[in-house]
Amino acid sequence: MSAVLPVSGTPIALRRGAYAAEIASVGASLRALRHDGRDLVVPFQEDEVRPLYRGAVLVPWPNRVVDGRYAFDGVTQQLPLTEPDRGHALHGLACWNDYRVVARSSGAVVLETEIVAQAGYPHPLRVEVEYRLGEDGLETRVTTTNIGTDRAPYGASGHPYLVGGPGRVDDWTLELAAEQVLEVDAERLVPQGLAPVQGGPFDFAAARRIGDLFIDHAFTGLQAHRARVTAADGHGAELRWDAVAPWVQVHTADRPEPEYDRAGLAVEPMTCPPDAFNSGTDLVVLEPGAAHTLTWTIAAV
Repeated sequence: MSAVLPVSGTPIALRRGAYAAEIASVGASLRALRHDGRDLVVPFQEDEVRPLYRGAVLVPWPNRVVDGRYAFDGVTQQLPLTEPDRGHALHGLACWNDYRVVARSSGAVVLETEIVAQAGYPHPLRVEVEYRLGEDGLETRVTTTNIGTDRAPYGASGHPYLVGGPGRVDDWTLELAAEQVLEVDAERLVPQGLAPVQGGPFDFAAARRIGDLFIDHAFTGLQAHRARVTAADGHGAELRWDAVAPWVQVHTADRPEPEYDRAGLAVEPMTCPPDAFNSGTDLVVLEPGAAHTLTWTIAAV
């Protein structure tokens, strides 16, 4: 009789130098990341259903498809509504897949899953996620291949909640150099259009304290593909990503549950903005047999 796995799936512990990471196979999720024992992301327990998409890999789209409805190559599709309170399809199709481990060492692991063709997204994909610890942090590499016979719309992201230090988001400083922010309506977070950042409440080109500001917005026109969150003592976490992702979603994790409320700052490098399946903005189109790779690194400050 096989052993019972934790509800978060197969646990994978990685270690190199001062870094230690814990991966959960469900969603290929980053469950914990520490440097010299200090949390760099908000962790969750091994035998806990992953809360709030913490550390999940988001494919084949990040963020929201408004109303779960879109048209591609002349065919209208309806996705399941996985954000029922707002009526959208949220964060792709693989975040609850139980990935299989295909390669592993003390400091790295490769996980793999398939997205099957289904109602709303009739495109089979193979997704490979590699986590690798180095001297400069934890690198995550997401490679998706179209294994079907038709071209497929695609986007990718990750969902770590960075930790600046003791306390909550309000106590930390954010540095993020971006020229534009995607405005959204307050009730359903539907995109409304781009606005300049300079001089406004979302201007973090010069590092400053977040305070009680609510953020759940996508930024673009990035002057550097980097975001840094730090505590008063200067320690914190930094996320760097490649130019394949010209967008980044930042969220202050405002929640009704006290244990979740503003406990970490979500920083999500995205290959496309919210609702790109409808707008077409920076949407990746995967031809049959084609692959796409997105890489990001989380490091201690």
